[in-house]
Amino acid sequence: MSGFLDESEAAYWRSQWHLAPGVTYLNHGSFGPPPQAVRAARRAWQEQMDAQPMEFFFRQLEPAWFQSRQRLAGLLGAEERNLVFAENATAAMNVLAHSLRLGPGDEVLLTDHEYGAVQRIWRHAVESAAGAVLATASLPLPIEAADQVVEAIFAAVTERTRLLVVSHITSPTAVTLPVEPIVAEAKRRGILVCIDGPHAVAQLPLELERLGCDFYCASCHKWLSAPFGSGFLYVAPQHHGLIRTPLTSWGRLPPGRLETWSDEFIWYGTRDFSPYLTIPAAIDFLEQVGFDRFRRHTHALAQYARQRLVELTGQTPILPDSPDWYGCMAHVPLPPGDAAALQRQLWADERIEVPIVAWKDRRWIRVSCHLYNTCHEIDRLVEAVDKRMKDEG
Repeated sequence: MSGFLDESEAAYWRSQWHLAPGVTYLNHGSFGPPPQAVRAARRAWQEQMDAQPMEFFFRQLEPAWFQSRQRLAGLLGAEERNLVFAENATAAMNVLAHSLRLGPGDEVLLTDHEYGAVQRIWRHAVESAAGAVLATASLPLPIEAADQVVEAIFAAVTERTRLLVVSHITSPTAVTLPVEPIVAEAKRRGILVCIDGPHAVAQLPLELERLGCDFYCASCHKWLSAPFGSGFLYVAPQHHGLIRTPLTSWGRLPPGRLETWSDEFIWYGTRDFSPYLTIPAAIDFLEQVGFDRFRRHTHALAQYARQRLVELTGQTPILPDSPDWYGCMAHVPLPPGDAAALQRQLWADERIEVPIVAWKDRRWIRVSCHLYNTCHEIDRLVEAVDKRMKDEG
């Protein structure tokens, strides 16, 4: 089928993961397990750290930190000086919320497709700032054109809007939003814009400097398949003086050599640095496949899942069937029912891990596809969903 890797090659890449036997894992979008080569690279860093901590922390860490940042910057189309590591997108977003001092009347605008943790972060931020407001822009359903999305967002903008937070690829609905025109319009209006991008890294080609957003928060443990605990915050150079880590320590080791805004983010306490340092190994792994080939193959799997589920349920997705609108995740509405119960049943009875999401008073399924997934696994999922739907009556 179009877009798929040759079966023998696909089988080889599937063999590079060490997943629990008997489990059909279709939730890479939540927790992406790293392939064996990445796990080995992380263990090697941990062994160096454990064998001689002084050598590691005082002599090896900083050169490795900067080398890892350099590789990540190349993947992201970003200047190294504009990046710092964070444990994940949530940690990066918290740094921004901590640093951006909201005042009376300031408004933070989200869309109604944002991740729940992001909503909580900014709800807490505005509650901590007397007189600040959190607002939500409702996107059209179904989504049929980029102009619809842009118009809906900026119809909700007011003269008080200071910051716009929008996903690159949404979590509950797996929509690839048109961030380029969104950023351009926000800049024209003098509104700061933060892109929440944990699902975009590796799933999409990125050029952050060309995109021109003020801030970009992301995780590397999803589609890039770096270890859990690896992510980053991108900050445009005009905002370097604004951003501060909420955890103050030495910044760099040995102490006393703070030179740039990002130095504060290197050392803020003794911890396991191996997730950050293993990012180059994750990039190396997907470069062996080829990022474009990886994207075509996983999109073909997601498209297969979407088509099979639509055939089963008769429900209409909220997006056109196009790689412009979704990548490695398929999002399909299900008939009414208990979302949490269905997810529990799929795991308990079939050992299938897939999120069933309750959103907008409806039940939805989000299928994530990576190199280790197969059409056979998707067929198993469809058969299991069919059985449960019949049991529900």
